[in-house]
Amino acid sequence: MNSALDEFLQRNPQVWRGRNAAWADTNTIATGFADLDIRLPGGGWPRSALTEVLLPRPGIGELRLLLPALAGVQQEKKWIALIAPPYVPYAPAWQAAGVDLSRLLWVHTRSPSDLLWALEQALRAGTCGAVLGWPTSVPRFEQLRRLQLAAESGRSWGILFRPEAEARQASPAAVRVRLEARDHHLAAHLLKRRGASNSESLQLSLPLFTIIK
Repeated sequence: MNSALDEFLQRNPQVWRGRNAAWADTNTIATGFADLDIRLPGGGWPRSALTEVLLPRPGIGELRLLLPALAGVQQEKKWIALIAPPYVPYAPAWQAAGVDLSRLLWVHTRSPSDLLWALEQALRAGTCGAVLGWPTSVPRFEQLRRLQLAAESGRSWGILFRPEAEARQASPAAVRVRLEARDHHLAAHLLKRRGASNSESLQLSLPLFTIIK
C-alpha cells in the first residue's frame, strides 16, 4: 500500500477495508484514542452492541479508557447508567472529563439476577446512550445474548466489566478487550472485533486522575 493511501485510511477509519474487516459503518462512538479507533471496525466502539472489558482486577484504568466516549455519548442528550459498580464513582473526575452528572444514573442491585435484569431494562429503554455493568456472577451465553438483543433494540452501547479469566467463555459481544496496567500506561489486547479475524495489542497513555474512590 502506498504512503498516500495509507495516510488517507488512517485519517478515515470508517472506510471499509476488505482484508481487515467484514463490516464498517458510522454507527460507532469515537473512543478518544486515535490508535484504538483505527483498529476498531467502523472507527470506534460499536453502538447498539455489547463491549466486554476483561480485567485482572477492577480499578486499573478501565474507566479512564471509556470516559472520552461516554462524554461523547452525552452530547446526544442521553443518560449513562452504572449498574452495580464495585466502587463509589468519584464525581469530580467524571465531571472534569466532560460527563454531565445530572444525566448519570447509579443503580444498586441486590442479587446477580437483579443486576442482569437491570442491565437488560436499561439497554432496552432507548433513553440510555451507554449502560455499564459489573456482573457479580458468570453470565450464561443465553443471558449475554439477551443483553446483546436489548442493546440492539434500545440502540445503546452496553459495556460489561468481567474478570480476565472469563475470556475463554464464548460471548456474542461485538468487541472484547483485555486490559493490562503498565505504570501510567494501559495495554489493550483486542481479543474480538466483530468482522476482524485477528487479535491485536496496543499501548495507550491515560490521563492521571482518579475515577473511583
